[in-house]
Amino acid sequence: MAILITGGAGYIGSHAALELLRRGFDVVVVDNLSNSHEAAIDRVAELAARPVPFHRVDIRDRAALDQVFRTAPIDAVMHFAGLKAVGESVGQPLRYYDNNISGTIVLLEVMKQHGVRTLVFSSSATVYGDPASVPITEDFPLSAVNPYGRSKLFIEEMLRDLCRAEPEWRVALLRYFNPSGADPSGRIGEDPNGIPNNLVPFIAQVAVGRLPEVAVFGTDYPTRDGTGVRDYIHVVDLVVGHINALEKLAAGPGLVSYNLGTGRGYSVLEMIEAFGRAAGKTIKYRLAPRRPGDAAECWSDASRAERELGWRATRGLDDMCRDVWRWQSNNPNGYA
Repeated sequence: MAILITGGAGYIGSHAALELLRRGFDVVVVDNLSNSHEAAIDRVAELAARPVPFHRVDIRDRAALDQVFRTAPIDAVMHFAGLKAVGESVGQPLRYYDNNISGTIVLLEVMKQHGVRTLVFSSSATVYGDPASVPITEDFPLSAVNPYGRSKLFIEEMLRDLCRAEPEWRVALLRYFNPSGADPSGRIGEDPNGIPNNLVPFIAQVAVGRLPEVAVFGTDYPTRDGTGVRDYIHVVDLVVGHINALEKLAAGPGLVSYNLGTGRGYSVLEMIEAFGRAAGKTIKYRLAPRRPGDAAECWSDASRAERELGWRATRGLDDMCRDVWRWQSNNPNGYA
């Protein structure tokens, strides 16, 4: 079975490619390298001891994407390609809507043209907005509070409409919380271009000396220590959930949605402390005002995924921090 991975040179996409290859799938990767590195694909091929066909393509480029489908037999798509920084999306909403929504429309149209109607979509817990309570179940009201989250929510609505109009589609919406960790080999991991927008890679770059200190945005949230609380999930657990969802879709057409998380939340200060333990050093940080668009707490109830996919997170906070530190300390400048 051949899987097209959009955004496959990125953090989650590269780990998905590796896990799929380890399980005997064939993969084809497309990525425009706007926030990723081709070296990740080389390392995936090295770890899997298998070649990885790679196409440097922006999914908004219909002709180039069509050519990818013409050059390889594709049975299903895992769709990770998209801009993903909450704070950046607040300042650049049109860029996010164009990249994330327009890109997905082109992808779906090209898939349909080539008779490929199985899609695992990388959604996000941001579609729940600022939830009234936690843990969050899949039945919670959907109401994003920032352009990044709204782009994911609009794509979900688009996919629901598509499945109603054309019932032969098989679609999984995977709402995941905060991916962290790295492959235990230390060969692939998260290496964003420029200053990291997500907490854990920022902490890692402070720990390795690339950045001076962590900015803790918001200390007056109604949480146990005043800082934001999130559900951090190991990236390997996350991609296993994608493969289980793909197997679920093989049972028949329709649309399903699942939370992928651990069911436990950690605050920003708790994450800094845990990473310091893994790295064996004190992580410097400074307190800063809240960022617009951030929710106070966001953590999951992932029991539906356990019931219906046979999936649950098995790697904990210390595993995540150890694996990130192994990646970052072995690759202090990332893939460079």
